[in-house]
This record gives sequence, C-alpha cells and structure tokens, in this order.
Amino acid sequence: MLKVAIIGSGAISTSHIEAYLQFPERCTIVAICDIYEDKAQARIDQYHLNAKAVKDYKELLGQDIDLVSICTPPYTHASLAVEFLEANTHVMVEKPMASSLEECDMMNEAAQRTGKILSVVAQNRFKTPMMKMKSVLESGLMGNIVHVQVDSFWWRGHSYYDLWWRGTWEKEGGGPTLNHAVHHIDALLWMMGEPTEVQAFMSNVSHHNAEVEDLSIGMLRYADGSLGQLTSSVVHHGEEQQLIFQGAKARVSTPWKVKASTSMANGFPEPNVELEAQLQAYYDALPEVMYEGHAGQIDNVLTAIETGAAVLIDGISGRRTLELITGIYKSASTGELVNFPIGPADAFYTRSGVQAHATHFYEKNKSIENFAATPISTGSHYK
Repeated sequence: MLKVAIIGSGAISTSHIEAYLQFPERCTIVAICDIYEDKAQARIDQYHLNAKAVKDYKELLGQDIDLVSICTPPYTHASLAVEFLEANTHVMVEKPMASSLEECDMMNEAAQRTGKILSVVAQNRFKTPMMKMKSVLESGLMGNIVHVQVDSFWWRGHSYYDLWWRGTWEKEGGGPTLNHAVHHIDALLWMMGEPTEVQAFMSNVSHHNAEVEDLSIGMLRYADGSLGQLTSSVVHHGEEQQLIFQGAKARVSTPWKVKASTSMANGFPEPNVELEAQLQAYYDALPEVMYEGHAGQIDNVLTAIETGAAVLIDGISGRRTLELITGIYKSASTGELVNFPIGPADAFYTRSGVQAHATHFYEKNKSIENFAATPISTGSHYK
C-alpha cells in the first residue's frame, strides 16, 4: 500500500484526491498540507480521509511517504519537487512543471540523481479522444501532417486574477499560455514533436488587474516545413477547445471529425468517402482508456512505482512543454523570431530573466487570500 501526501489543498487538489480514491487497494492518502491548515483539514473532512492536516511541508520530508502530489502555485514547484525527491519520495507535480527552464533542469537533475519518479500532470493525454487521435496520426492513413491548429480557448472573469498568487510574472509565471494552454501544448508536442521556431504575439485585453497576458497567438514552423498555429486565451466565451490536424490526405480533429478530399482533373476537391470511412472505422475500433484524466495519470504513476515501468509523462516531457511556452513569451515580448532549443545563456532561461524581460501589461491592484469554494472548469472532454 503506497502512502500519498497532497501538497496544496486548492481547487485542483480535489482532482488528485478523487483520483487516488479510485485505487483504495493500491494507495492511501496520509496527509494534506497547506499554508492555510484549515483548508487542508476541510479537504480531509470533505472526503472523510484518515489523514493528517499539515501546515509546513517540511514536516513530511523524511517520513514514510511514497508519493506526493504537488498542487501549489507554479513558483513553488521546483523547490518542493527537489526537496521531496531528495527525501526519497516520488513526485507528481501539477502543470505547469515550473516557472522557468532553469527550474525544470534542477528538477530533472534531482530525479536523475535520486532515481525517483518525477511526473508532470498532463491529464488530457489520458482521455480517450486524445489517445485515439495519437494512434490515428501514427497510423499514417492521413499522410504527412502539413498544418496543425490548436485552440486553447478558456474564459475567466476579471476577479480571477484577484487571487494573491495569480496575475504576476513572479508567482504565477504567466497567463493562459502557461497555465491553461499547457494542456494543449503538451498534447501538441506529444503528437507532432517539437517545432524549430516560433513567432508570437500576446496582449491583455480584458484583465486590467494582471501583469500577464490573457491572450496569445503563436505561429510555429517545423523542420519538415509544416506549420502550426496556437491560440491561448482566457477571453473566449464558450471555452471551445480543439486540435485540428491537416494531413496530405485528410483532416482529423479532437473533438473527433474527419474529412478527406481527392483532386478532380482541374485541381478542385471532391470528397474521398472511402478514406473517410477507413479513418472512421480505424478510430471506432480503438479502445477506450480504462481511467480518464487525473485518474489515468495517477494509475500510470502508481504502476511505474509498483513495476519499475516508465511513466508516460516525465520531467523531460514537462520541460519541452515549458520550452515552447517560454519561446512564445520571448517572441511576444521582444518581437523576435525565436529558434529552439532555449539554453542557459538565454535571457528567458531563468525565472528572474522572465520577470525582467517579459511584457508587463498592468499592475496587480487587488489581492485576496482565498475564494469561496466553487466549481471550476478543467477543460473539454474532446468528445
């Protein structure tokens, strides 16, 4: 029976708690930690856990804990992860992995040195439509991918950035490009691989209480000449989220849609119903995932601890995601075309460098400690 601790008892912690509770024969939550100890106790009471509420995470270092879920603001991720890894504890850290590439490298070095698992949350990979899409792309039925469109559309009210750690480059590390589109950027890199360069723009059009962007657009170029476009937003009503892949032979997307064309003698298109049917049949025949979302990733991490297998999403993968995000911020802030990779000599490699060089749109003019417990939206089901 693996012993688990949750660090941070904010809104996202409920996804972790509910996921761990799906595996009662494999793990048990023994502690929840939060700087607001009453919030930690409230989570324990909410789920009727036989766990201890802890204010200072250092109390948990060196204890008999197998795995921690880090659910705290991004600027704390690196130090927490490194300390727990060095305390011989496996770590699963919420997105984004950290607030700088330097911090990612510190975390990955600690994982390699200690031999412990470091997994970065990207729960969308563990949703059936995403798993099926990955298989469809790998099948080759569409031909080479020539264009990808990623719409990471979310909507957040003005008060969203009133929470004390949100809306600053220092503590949140960025706006929706970092904290919302991270899900879709992870999926994009998993399916398409890494681009060679990015040109980007960003703005703050609706949240005058935040330093960070609330809207960005990145244009991507890949080594084979294919192109991509990525929109990250918290100003889109309806929160419609999708990934569209245009192949040489067909187009597919999540939520699932398939279209294929063939050329008439004059070059104009006509439907390729045979290929559409083939792609549909291939998609329909793919299996459903057993556990979706956070439960799927936690099952993956528990299995890795139990068997020694590799996790699907490790710290190297998490760093790649942050590298593309950092490239978007650098390009949007400087106007430059940014080439990858981004290394230690780059001004945007460190957290202090990002804070110094990223565009500051507004000053944060309100700060509250906590919101009342209310439902949150965590993204599309892609169905």
